[in-house]
Amino acid sequence: MSRSWPWQDSPGPDKTDATDTTEFAEVVRAAGVGAWDWFLDSGELKLDETAMAVMGLDPDTYDGLIDSWTSLVHPDDYPWVAEDTRQAMFSGEPFAQEFRIRRPDGTTQWVESRGRVLADGDGRPYRLAGVIWDTARSRDCSGEPEAEDGGTERAARIQDLASALAEAVTSQDVVTAVADRVLPPFGASGLNIQVPDGDIMRVIGSVGYSQSFIDVINAPANQLGPVEEAMRNHRPWFVSSAQEFVQRYPKMAGIPEKGDKQAWAFLPLVVSGRVAGLCVISFAYPRRLTGAEQALLIALSGLIAQALERARLFDAEHARAQALQRALLPQELPALPAVTAAARYLPAGDGMDVGGDWYDVIPLSADRVALVIGDVMGHGLPEAVIMGRLRTAVQTLSDLELPPDEILSRLNDLVNGLGDDSFATCLYAIYDPTTATCSVGRAGHPPPAIVSPDGRVEFAKIHGDPPLGVADPPFEVVDLPVPQDGLIVLYTDGLIESAELDIDSGMSRLAELLRTNHAQDLNRLCDGLTGAMMPADRQRPDDAALLVAQVHATAPDAIATWSLPENAQAASAARQHVRETLGAWDLDDLTLTTEMLASEMVANVVRHARGPARLRLLRSRSLVCEVFDGSLTTPRMRRASWSDEGGRGLQLIAALSDRWGTRYMGSGKCIWTEQSLPVQA
Repeated sequence: MSRSWPWQDSPGPDKTDATDTTEFAEVVRAAGVGAWDWFLDSGELKLDETAMAVMGLDPDTYDGLIDSWTSLVHPDDYPWVAEDTRQAMFSGEPFAQEFRIRRPDGTTQWVESRGRVLADGDGRPYRLAGVIWDTARSRDCSGEPEAEDGGTERAARIQDLASALAEAVTSQDVVTAVADRVLPPFGASGLNIQVPDGDIMRVIGSVGYSQSFIDVINAPANQLGPVEEAMRNHRPWFVSSAQEFVQRYPKMAGIPEKGDKQAWAFLPLVVSGRVAGLCVISFAYPRRLTGAEQALLIALSGLIAQALERARLFDAEHARAQALQRALLPQELPALPAVTAAARYLPAGDGMDVGGDWYDVIPLSADRVALVIGDVMGHGLPEAVIMGRLRTAVQTLSDLELPPDEILSRLNDLVNGLGDDSFATCLYAIYDPTTATCSVGRAGHPPPAIVSPDGRVEFAKIHGDPPLGVADPPFEVVDLPVPQDGLIVLYTDGLIESAELDIDSGMSRLAELLRTNHAQDLNRLCDGLTGAMMPADRQRPDDAALLVAQVHATAPDAIATWSLPENAQAASAARQHVRETLGAWDLDDLTLTTEMLASEMVANVVRHARGPARLRLLRSRSLVCEVFDGSLTTPRMRRASWSDEGGRGLQLIAALSDRWGTRYMGSGKCIWTEQSLPVQA
């Protein structure tokens, strides 16, 4: 009986006369390789003389139709060959198939065919062209391997799978190796690999099944007949039809229909006397495996078991390492008046050790915000630990209100102390909403991108100091203006550099994406950037971090600044400014406390520092009172005895404010306090 392929629903233009000997010559690669050309709309199949000889067709009687080819494909191989070809047509990808044919003279032989799909002007497949050759694996007409050749084939199959499994690192790698090298030669259409997970036999990988079916078989082992049998007997067995399955497992009568399978090979994966998993190979049609085929699958299951056990150990270690790394990253970014931020961390692809990329958003005094990103060179747990130490150090140093260059200098000392083979890149930026500027220092790190609301993108022109651990301070710091609602984009080199992109090309690609997508919600923007720069279907050799911050400058009417006289009248002038300003801001409830705070801070300047002094009030989510002076002396709180006339000013400041502190600039220092705003009725 002739067969037809299961597609004829997308006819293309009639190309029957478009193929000549020149086109055939282009696809013929070597002597003994035949060429074929199949036109889907008409069903015409052109074969050259070599292809006819491989298929055993007589040129004088060949009718030139595809049915003459399909009728020769071995019945056990036809279902998967047809499905594989159909998938190739719709994907447009080149394909390769090795299958058996039953030649007209009664002999059975293995052939290999490779082809590609050609599309018409509308993108619809209309033609397949390729080559075919005899793989010299003769079989008799019963389909059983000849004695002289069966051992060779078995050894070749085992060696092929063993090579693939030797390179498998993760459990998914094992699943892929089995799917690619076991299913095609047996004509199988389905694969499930299950492993014990408590009382559940969990599916860790499958091919040819729907998710709804996987959900059904992700069940306790004692509820699934085949799984229970595997755990109890440790022996492989084979079921050749749905009727046989139902007879064996009457409580699971609906499984063949739900899974759309008609025959199964159940292969317990036994390691050191225990079942590490179950590999189920299934067929879309009833299939009675020969003795040689069963023996081959049993031999292959031993290789699969060992590889799966090794891969699961790696998976567990990798999961622990990634959990550690994610625990060291911020669990969520703070909501701050000056910036709205979003971030993403993408680990390296499967098989790679954990990396050392990290980021942070740290609130500072006066609504300023520190934006930090870094990358510890190398992969592994030691690098993740170094990343955690650096992030902790950055948070501690930021609390001291140090400028970016001093932060980087102290981090450089820390990395130097870790050993000669340790180094890291880092970018530390402080955004000040009162001046709408960002002070940036970087040690071996890619420059930030500044994105204007109109879509203009500029990479900061900052001198690139060497990485931490090899740098020689001081570090350069540059003040960058950032427009209202503009974006500051920080990233690690894993985002912009890959096998396909060098750093310059990657930065250009990032700039293009920012220009066209800058107006999106920040979380959507982060997802879009990482998805475009690091597609999920592409192997990632390095981890990557991305931090995007939208800035919000302080409104001019929420800032009040005064210069103070350099005499005893300074405290009185400060109180007067506080009283008038808080009245205008409708914050009269804070007037008395703020007057006392300002008076004490100004008095500290008059007694212990030097001018010029300056007072500043900021109204934000809290009330900030700051006093600037030209001295770098550090105010220290000390315990005053009952007889001391002074020394209690800082104690009073600490008691009256929610927070207070000191920060340093190139021209002096600032003592600041914060108070919560009254709750509005």
